[in-house]
Amino acid sequence: MQFPAGWQNAREIKFAQGFTQPAPRDFVGFGPLTEPEALSIYNFTFRHNFRLILAYHSQGEVIYWQFQGYNPPGAYFIGNQFASVSGYSLESTPYNSSFAGYKDWFIQNYNRPGYTIEVGQGINPLPITQFSKIYKDNLGILVLGAVL
Repeated sequence: MQFPAGWQNAREIKFAQGFTQPAPRDFVGFGPLTEPEALSIYNFTFRHNFRLILAYHSQGEVIYWQFQGYNPPGAYFIGNQFASVSGYSLESTPYNSSFAGYKDWFIQNYNRPGYTIEVGQGINPLPITQFSKIYKDNLGILVLGAVL
């Protein structure tokens, strides 16, 4: 949640929800790309010519595929294929979660498909007992993503 794709919107939303300082979740930082891990992913992406990206999160068994009205060519079709092989649902990103993510920035910057894949069910951190199911559910996404 540190990418320059509506970062200010993310800050307003998360601060209104009480996430105003560094924490294990939902803190958007003090500005876009201020943390080394976000900056590393940003620079890594610039050095490569990715056709699509997958951003993994944990909660809900759902695949989010759009960013603020951007609809990259083939994104919905590919998302449906990912949903079919995983059993996850393909959905539009909820407004309060639709800013400053890696997927959001990638779609906005490159107009190519990007997906946030929410794995597992329950309270984070998810129990290790879900690993086998998550792996099985996502293996097809990983294989398809590599060959598309």
